[in-house]
Amino acid sequence: MSQDHALSHLIVEFYERLSSWEHAVVRDKGLTLPQMHTLEILGANGPMRMKELAQRMGVTTGTLTVMVDRLNRNGHVERRRHESDRRSIIVALTPSGMELFREHDDLHKQLTDDLTAGLTPEETTAFTELLRRIVREF
Repeated sequence: MSQDHALSHLIVEFYERLSSWEHAVVRDKGLTLPQMHTLEILGANGPMRMKELAQRMGVTTGTLTVMVDRLNRNGHVERRRHESDRRSIIVALTPSGMELFREHDDLHKQLTDDLTAGLTPEETTAFTELLRRIVREF
């Protein structure tokens, strides 16, 4: 097996393991993965317009509207009109949504610690820089 082919298999295997972990953690909270990603984006960036949130998530505003409706009904987000553009809707986390975001963010930090526990500080730095480059170019 060529090195490129082996790398391809490793990337897929890593993705599957990470995805499985993520689904299990989110399921315990009664949310779907896209709902949690919505909370993560809002938690990391603060309130934002529906259109911008949809773009960051790679979904249509229609798809996002359905998701935000559910999160709103569950008390995790709130909608409000934009102050200077009355046509725009701002979505923000409620205290409940912020708590879910913080809990999930802490789990991500623990996962990162677990993944890098066997690496030297130099390897962790190199890994971080490689991931930055990959994410930037992807």
